[in-house]
Amino acid sequence: MIVACPHCSALNRLPAAREATAANCGKCKKPLFMAVPLELTSANFAAHAEKAELPLVIDFWASWCGPCRSFAPVFNQAAAELEPRFRFGKIDTEQQQALAARFAIRSIPTLMVIKQGSILAQQAGALPKAQFYQWLNTLA
Repeated sequence: MIVACPHCSALNRLPAAREATAANCGKCKKPLFMAVPLELTSANFAAHAEKAELPLVIDFWASWCGPCRSFAPVFNQAAAELEPRFRFGKIDTEQQQALAARFAIRSIPTLMVIKQGSILAQQAGALPKAQFYQWLNTLA
């Protein structure tokens, strides 16, 4: 499986037999999995969403959005519990307007799952933890 490094965005090949949570990047030598969402930007988006083979769960959010702030702990907990089955990333729609426009984000929070450039699922609005996990389990 091809995984993008959360630190340097280098692509790494992980053998199926290897324990993924203990893997380090071949380029920067830092851990490939940190159990926290990564900040997605125009610079690192392609490596994680298009080139990597791991499903990427994206939270499109903004700092002024109340539902976004209330959903953040659920999203962070999911990253801690469900990585390396999924990669979790956040896109600040105020800072990354080009990415928000690319996906025609009209309301926030918007949740999206992308694998190798294809959108697998999209959900507008925050979800309770149980419903969020159930939604993700239908995609795995």
